Amino acid sequence: MAMASHVHTCCCFFFFTVAVLSIFAAAPSMSQPQTADSCNGIFLSYAYTGGGRLPPNISDPAQQPYRFESRLTVLNNGLEELKSWRVFVGFQHNEWLVSASNAVLADGTSIPGAVGNGTVFAGSTVTDLKTAAATAGDLSQMQVRVELLGTLFGVAPPNVPLPSNISLANDGFVCGQPTRQGNNETHVCCTSDPNFKTNFASDEEFLPRQNGDLTIMYDVIKAYDSNYWAEVTMANHNPLGRLDNWRLSWDWDNDEFIHTMKGAYPSVVDSSDCVFGSQGTFYKELDFSNVLNCEKRPTIIDLPPTRFNDSVLGKIPFCCRNGTILPPSMDPSKSVSRFQLQVFKMPPNLNRSHLIPPHNWEIRGATLNPDYQCGTPIRVSPSESPDQTGLPSNISAIASWQVVCNITKAKSESPKCCVSFSAYYNESVIPCNTCACGCPRNPERTCSAAAPAMWLPPEALLVPFENRSKMAVDWASLKHLQVPNPMPCGDNCGVSINWHVYTDYRKGWTARITIFNWGETEFADWFAAVQLDKAAEGFEEMYSFNASTLGSINNTIFMQGNPGLNFLVAEKNGSNPRRDPRVPGKQQSVISFTKKVTPGINVAGGDGFPSKVFFNGEECSLPSVHPSSGLRKEFSLATTAFLILLSIILMWQ
Repeated sequence: MAMASHVHTCCCFFFFTVAVLSIFAAAPSMSQPQTADSCNGIFLSYAYTGGGRLPPNISDPAQQPYRFESRLTVLNNGLEELKSWRVFVGFQHNEWLVSASNAVLADGTSIPGAVGNGTVFAGSTVTDLKTAAATAGDLSQMQVRVELLGTLFGVAPPNVPLPSNISLANDGFVCGQPTRQGNNETHVCCTSDPNFKTNFASDEEFLPRQNGDLTIMYDVIKAYDSNYWAEVTMANHNPLGRLDNWRLSWDWDNDEFIHTMKGAYPSVVDSSDCVFGSQGTFYKELDFSNVLNCEKRPTIIDLPPTRFNDSVLGKIPFCCRNGTILPPSMDPSKSVSRFQLQVFKMPPNLNRSHLIPPHNWEIRGATLNPDYQCGTPIRVSPSESPDQTGLPSNISAIASWQVVCNITKAKSESPKCCVSFSAYYNESVIPCNTCACGCPRNPERTCSAAAPAMWLPPEALLVPFENRSKMAVDWASLKHLQVPNPMPCGDNCGVSINWHVYTDYRKGWTARITIFNWGETEFADWFAAVQLDKAAEGFEEMYSFNASTLGSINNTIFMQGNPGLNFLVAEKNGSNPRRDPRVPGKQQSVISFTKKVTPGINVAGGDGFPSKVFFNGEECSLPSVHPSSGLRKEFSLATTAFLILLSIILMWQ
């Protein structure tokens, strides 16, 4: 009896142990790689599917090109719908992406394009991934596969070029370390971050609208089986952002074409791609002579003000301003631009509810405008607008997408304007930096791109750079300054700004700002801004310009011309073109400050000079040094008289 009891106890313990081990074996371990079935979140997988050597044959193995094919998979195994999925892929072999199915680059960059530093993909045809519970496990609604094709360098078979990392780029998720499966695949599981807080409810149908320097709304306002009308609204939200002669581009993904527009126009009117393409075959009865544009990537431009009341092309609020979008701090009514377009669709999208916005948005302005980088369109709640008939009601769009664009600057890009410094306590002007706005292709033949700019007499600011050489050499001889050999290159800037510390006394100080236009472009409704880290709080008044401090940007003073002074003319010939140098367009004003709220400010020590200067939204190049009061020399009567005369001349011109 005792033996039977002992055997029974051992058997029970054995089966209990096996059961416990089975449970532990079935439970996914954080230290073990997770599979798609064991991931209770968003499962990401990147698999290399093939490739091969490409010509030409390069002697340096690191530069040899190879074709690669791969597949990115995004699977929603979580409890909540994943809206507007975005995945980062850490490419690391100088990859050049040729095509990507079901996806676009989230930063708005077009494909083909370089992605060697890693990139973020966003959904194009499938943007939202539903849950298994909501679809009874339908993978076509839970999952998206992106087939990638491109070129990489330096990884020869049988080596496999996998990315350094893959992760979900949507807010509110935490991803573990990617795990390799075999030698050709890496995957990771991303789960909701319990510490992430948002005002967005997971059961809401649309994502919330985002903030950005510039937002673009793509609102479908009328929909039919074969075509729809969309209204595009661009709104500037940056107090220093600006666009002149804007040019808006995007990519159609499904052979759409533009039939009609109001408030704007294609830069190229051409229907030949439709006539000889699939559109002409399908729409046999359509008169394509009335079609405006059939390009895969059209470019849209604004209309002139004379077209605003045109019954065919105009009569759209906020249209027809020659492509000018001003900062809201300057004029809120001119910080928006709008137009409408009629878009024809192609099979299989001939359903009035099947609406797909264009992708790869890009907006550019004139030379002296900041650069913008636009994201992918995000589906948001339908926009509402007041009833144009005057009824006290709002009209809702059928569907709305938002594109967010932010000001960006490439590291290799040169500024487009520059600043010179001068002061009452030093006779020399510190000019704009050498090659401040770029260097000539072969500067060593004519000038030095590395030599520092030579200090100048004040009168040299009034003449073009090519007429300053003798003045600079004479000034260097007079002031015992070095003359580089070869001479430094010019600043090559179309706009330069002189900041002159004018006076400094016990209770306050003043400065004079002069804006020079050396280019052929005239600037209407120009603006400038200066950032004074320690002095802006003491701003009192500007006399010829309208100026105020910007609450949204610390220590920054925003200025624009008063009526009659808000137009900066282009450079023009001198009174005698054969003898006199060309004359820049210019505007000038004195600005005053109090020391009451800035005790201890050292104006001559550098506090009286701006740390940043902007013109029409573009940040200008600044000198690396300030005029020194330690090298101060007494003014001659001639120099004093010239500065007074310069102010009088600029006031009367």
